[in-house]
Amino acid sequence: MPAEAPAADSSSGGLRKVARVVLLDPEDRILLLHGHEPDDPSDDWWFTPGGGLEGDETREEAALRELVEETGITEVELGPVLWRRRCSFPFAGRRWDQDEWYFLARTTVTDTRATALTELERRSVAGARWWTCQELTRAHETVYPTRLAELLRRLLDEGPPAGPVTLDTEIV
Repeated sequence: MPAEAPAADSSSGGLRKVARVVLLDPEDRILLLHGHEPDDPSDDWWFTPGGGLEGDETREEAALRELVEETGITEVELGPVLWRRRCSFPFAGRRWDQDEWYFLARTTVTDTRATALTELERRSVAGARWWTCQELTRAHETVYPTRLAELLRRLLDEGPPAGPVTLDTEIV
């Protein structure tokens, strides 16, 4: 699952608040990060940029901050919350429980360069790639959320939903 350093250990009962970004370029490609277990690069997946809230920042502020840290992209038009999802997964020797909000964002910038990865991210993020919806649909790699290809197709065909759609809880 997502490779950023968790802000709260869910074993203490806290649900980590996370902001994620569905970043689209002018060709409607989506940017995904390639992550893996820190000690096992063969256990890998693709995921949207984003991470946990810090201090009293809003989800919007966290989404934009994480996007800059993980991709270097600052020229972004942040849109509405598309989806909300709860998930639970093992990562780096712990189990994390998260409440994720996925924001739509658009950019004309397609060059990426991580600018402020945490130590854990440096050990577990292998890069970034822009994907077309068709490539995502045909992909055999693990992608989170698991229905991302279908969700992206609906977004591109119908536009953003009237309000955030609650996705199925994912427990890995």
